[in-house]
Amino acid sequence: MSNRTFCKLRVFILSLTIAPGLPCVATAFGQDYPVKPVRMVTAEPGGGNDFAARLIAQGLAGELGQRIIVDNRGIGAAEIAAKAPPDGYTLLLYGNPLWLLPLLRNNAPYDAVRDFSPVTLAARSPLVVVVHPSVPARSIRELIALARARPGELNYGSGGAGSTPHLAVELFKSMAAVNIVRVAYKGNAQSLNDLIAGQVQLMFTTSGPVWPHVKSGRLRALAVTSAEPSPLAPGLPAAATAGLPGYESSSVYGVFAPAGTPATIIARLNREIVRLLNRPEVKERFLGSGVDTVGSTADQLAATVKSEITKWGKVIRDAGIRDE
Repeated sequence: MSNRTFCKLRVFILSLTIAPGLPCVATAFGQDYPVKPVRMVTAEPGGGNDFAARLIAQGLAGELGQRIIVDNRGIGAAEIAAKAPPDGYTLLLYGNPLWLLPLLRNNAPYDAVRDFSPVTLAARSPLVVVVHPSVPARSIRELIALARARPGELNYGSGGAGSTPHLAVELFKSMAAVNIVRVAYKGNAQSLNDLIAGQVQLMFTTSGPVWPHVKSGRLRALAVTSAEPSPLAPGLPAAATAGLPGYESSSVYGVFAPAGTPATIIARLNREIVRLLNRPEVKERFLGSGVDTVGSTADQLAATVKSEITKWGKVIRDAGIRDE
């Protein structure tokens, strides 16, 4: 019997033996929680997931009165969290790949909806549409017109297949009815270097790394991919209002627990994390790294995940994208 199955069985047995009129076992667990350090599993060190996990863990430790240990597990983070006991002592801080991976692979080791209890949508980071100065387009409308006039001649750089920047351009191509050719890279950093050098013509990428190059004139920013203008890209219009109505694509960071985690624990975690994310100094630190804090209800995160699966599942199927 697995640890997770044993834990669920233990809760069930205790619930049968509790005296009528007393608080339920889950409530008692929630009131006592936490009595030991909590592990927050996330992706590899140095990325957006890692930054968000460490910033949240630092503040949450003070609120819960226990250490929050950030455990970097790379692409295996979600599987580890999905199989952990649902007792509140393993959390997952992860972004879009959590629900994108099962859409890109036939043998994903978890189900993004079934195997997790959402806690809160922690943060969101839109992308910026940037072009090399040699591209004769100064707005999204002009970019669409140029791509339609020169089908298959424009190219864009992106990291791995199914990454957020890759899917953002594929959604753009579908909605704008244009043909722009992908140039694949192992990572966005190399793609950005080639964009600056003029080897590729455009990118959809996070604002932090490109903003210094936009300010220096080595790149031209056309729009931000959030539904509305973003403080992360001051002065830029949203693509949705600048030529492509309804367009939106962002990197999303959520906090999850294994499915079956008691509701009282989820509620406690949500309350403390949302309060943390609303602190001005925390918001400022996130903004400084190119991320905007959110802090939602658990139900709102659940709805976001389901909406993202529907939206990006269609893009992936229509474009024939598979994990490389």
